[in-house]
Amino acid sequence: MKQTIALIGGGPANLMAAYWLSKKHHVLLFEKGKTIGRKFLVAGNGGFNLTNSALADDLHKVYTPKTFLQPFLQQFDSKATIDWLNELGIETFIGSSGRVFPVDDIKPRDVLLKLKNVLIEQGVEIFTHHEFVGFDDSHSPILQFENEKFTPKADRYIFGLGGASWKITGANQKWLPLFDSIGVKTIPFQSSNAGININLPENFYADFAGKPLKNIAVKIGDTILKGEALITKTGLEGNAIYPIVPHIRKGLETAKEVPIFIDFKPNNSLESLLAKVKNKKIQTKNYKFVFNLTSETLFLIKNSLSKTAYLDPYIFVETIKNTRLNTYSIRPIEESISTVGGIDTQEIAEDLWLNKHPHLGVIGEMIDWDAPTGGFLLQACFSMGFRIGNSI
Repeated sequence: MKQTIALIGGGPANLMAAYWLSKKHHVLLFEKGKTIGRKFLVAGNGGFNLTNSALADDLHKVYTPKTFLQPFLQQFDSKATIDWLNELGIETFIGSSGRVFPVDDIKPRDVLLKLKNVLIEQGVEIFTHHEFVGFDDSHSPILQFENEKFTPKADRYIFGLGGASWKITGANQKWLPLFDSIGVKTIPFQSSNAGININLPENFYADFAGKPLKNIAVKIGDTILKGEALITKTGLEGNAIYPIVPHIRKGLETAKEVPIFIDFKPNNSLESLLAKVKNKKIQTKNYKFVFNLTSETLFLIKNSLSKTAYLDPYIFVETIKNTRLNTYSIRPIEESISTVGGIDTQEIAEDLWLNKHPHLGVIGEMIDWDAPTGGFLLQACFSMGFRIGNSI
């Protein structure tokens, strides 16, 4: 039987849900802003990776909680996303670290326009400037358009309200208490994929903010990540930092500082570096040249050592491979790429409808899950959109 489905929120997860639902049902899509898909456009500013080519467990293992997201990723994985994009006429290629991009002549706006046109062709009705403001007595959503409040007539409702990052796209935390009011447990939002604040002298940041730390490995616990980091005015950010933020966040729950360790020469063994000083008298003024270190790297190593230890070339070499930095906080939500928090996964049935309110579905970043950057965030949204879009 053909049903009317109202989707609240015009982000990637709901756009995917609308695509599949509209093949069999009547779909109404409501967006509070002036246009749909604004997160597509913002995401494209830093390189528009639409998914990641990782498959099977290489894909599943990057998500937390894995058990919640794995069924959706198995049903619609990154290969399925690439095939779907090709059907839309969006040709892709695999870039560094497995990231999947549209070919150079296809811009984020082109991807959004192609998808929007397909949705309209399939009968999706799109309404902008409609904001979700609460629930009525039947626990159906109340929307506000101009000075009017109303509940759209639909058989089911799907929410894709996003996390709390990227305020420019309209994301905020206003909807959390609205779900609490109907007995759905929510978790406060926190930063993820964000920079970290590190306890270092002020003159370090004054001299080196904006400088990159290239070809490094960052270690926290048993996790080791190779990549790059950018020195900010208060710490570090970048692809070698974002994936360890969940570990730091957990550590900060019980400690004032969480240590991370940097290997500035991950492609060199400790033995090969020690060979440069064995049976040789190396003065500290030559450390930078002997080991090909940048000024900012040398500062970080020296700062982590006592004067006596710094004068010992063997200890210095060991510290090149294991420099300790103390992290005391994560950058605020306003600066983060994504967030954790939102709807507790325990509130959600296997097809992404709420246990307590089966006519209400939730998808995308409004649910409490986490993943690193590199196409993984969008992929999870696409997978959930597919799952709920084919669940009726």
